[in-house]
Amino acid sequence: MQSTSRSGLHVAIIMDGNGRWANRRGLPRVAGHREGVAAVRRVVEHAPALGIRVLTLYAFSSDNWARPAQEVQSIFWIIRAFLRLECERLRQQGVRLEVIGRRDRIPKPLLREIEHTEFATASGQMLHLRIAIDYSSRSAIASAAATAVDPSLSTPLTADQMRAIMTQALTSDCGEVDLLIRTGGEKRLSDYLLWESAYAELVFTGRMWPDFDAQDLESAVNEFRHRERRFGAIPSVASPLPQVGDAR
Repeated sequence: MQSTSRSGLHVAIIMDGNGRWANRRGLPRVAGHREGVAAVRRVVEHAPALGIRVLTLYAFSSDNWARPAQEVQSIFWIIRAFLRLECERLRQQGVRLEVIGRRDRIPKPLLREIEHTEFATASGQMLHLRIAIDYSSRSAIASAAATAVDPSLSTPLTADQMRAIMTQALTSDCGEVDLLIRTGGEKRLSDYLLWESAYAELVFTGRMWPDFDAQDLESAVNEFRHRERRFGAIPSVASPLPQVGDAR
């Protein structure tokens, strides 16, 4: 692996399609979640070679609490097992793991595993792996805004000042998202990294998450690298506008 740097990519993935993958095979939905763990391992191992510095994976949204309790418990059990089994591998590979999202509703055994893995991998420099659990981007933005507002200020913050504070709060540790990938065929952001993805390039693929592999990740990164990111500006090489009477 090559050492990661601030110039590397921040790639975010909405890992969608586990349940449908299982249903198509006549299996319980939990089987798709289990198989999805192998896909996580594949992308984590391959990410640094593609110049990815930060990898943020959407594991469980705050809206997912609406799913059947048994499925929710199974997802948490699978995440806990993944952390327990992969902690040493992540540490040896120089991967720093961080969990983002609410922690007050996470089951205590899983929370202990999260804290242990974060501590054990804290010195990792090759890849910053962020896993979003009980995560809502709108809640994260609201929390950052509430923290930014100082009631002791005699003069309200301007919009530009608030924007700068919010950007610092939400992106200081990992930067803005460069590339957002969603598997499973759906084409929506589902309350995921909305502020951080303001100028992200989006790649939607019909591949179900359990089938997503290193080649799929490489293809998405290659597509990203062939796009021109203008951030609201004009193209770097613009064709002149045709003049009146120009036969072109």
